[in-house]
Amino acid sequence: MTKTPLTILLAAPRGFCAGVDRAIQIVEVALERFGAPVYVRHEIVHNRFVVQSLEAKGAVFVDELDEVPDGVPVVFSAHGVPKTVPAAAERRGLFYLDATCPLVSKVHREAERHFSEGRQIILIGHAGHPEVIGTMGQLPEGAVLLVETADEVATLEVPNPDNLAYATQTTLSVDETTSIVAALQARFPTIAGPKKEDICYATTNRQQAVKAIAPKVEALLVLGAPNSSNSKRLVEVAKQNGCMKAQLVQRAADIDWSQYEGVGVLGITAGASAPEVLVEEVVAAARDRFDVTIEELRTAFEDITFKLPKNLLDGDAPSRLAPADA
Repeated sequence: MTKTPLTILLAAPRGFCAGVDRAIQIVEVALERFGAPVYVRHEIVHNRFVVQSLEAKGAVFVDELDEVPDGVPVVFSAHGVPKTVPAAAERRGLFYLDATCPLVSKVHREAERHFSEGRQIILIGHAGHPEVIGTMGQLPEGAVLLVETADEVATLEVPNPDNLAYATQTTLSVDETTSIVAALQARFPTIAGPKKEDICYATTNRQQAVKAIAPKVEALLVLGAPNSSNSKRLVEVAKQNGCMKAQLVQRAADIDWSQYEGVGVLGITAGASAPEVLVEEVVAAARDRFDVTIEELRTAFEDITFKLPKNLLDGDAPSRLAPADA
């Protein structure tokens, strides 16, 4: 039977960013250097495929440090952690590796700088997201106030309206964040901002690519996890830019292909924590059902890389003392 033609328009850039790539490398290099198991506090990045792949190599993912035994390395996720976490690791003498994305760490340092200069920080972000928890946890309780929408700015209560600074989660919608910043600046004209935009280059680039292809496709698949902030934003951006049939999926197996019967042009992108192999998996599944033509629309090139932690490259391996050796 003749297959129906389908053009797949791939957004570029898509998939892994430098921070995600670095975080995964940290776990892999730690496994090579120190052997299994290497413990990881929380998902290293928000993607089950990545987590399961690392588990197969010997990584053990836990929710909190009290689940980590003595004498093994522990890695902190790319989203960043409150200061209480490395402090607890140091009290226990644990060998830890910080996989926090350097662009998230930049936000941490900015918040600390503003706090040291006496300002209260307003953080734009999503309540409960690990990155927000980590950023707020850099400073004493009450030093950082969280806002999620422009409407919340009107009811924000601050002790000194003339001594404020704002920071943002790195994975937000660029357009939505712009409206929240505008609301903050309208209400608090003297509010200080970051020297350079907090939303990371990868989030911005992936959203720009989706903006470019959304008007050209009849449907769009975003490869990513349901708890991935940047992936969920890509679905929102697609809908805001003309592609209402945009859907977040984790794997090819999750796709109901009957929904795409009659679609002539299908867009595909991937969040910053989704590997390219998942895009290839979806393309292969589409080829099983359609006569596929592949095109790519690229809006930016990325060549950013981040160095691995110094204590991973030249630190001493942690001792793994069995009771008999003690």
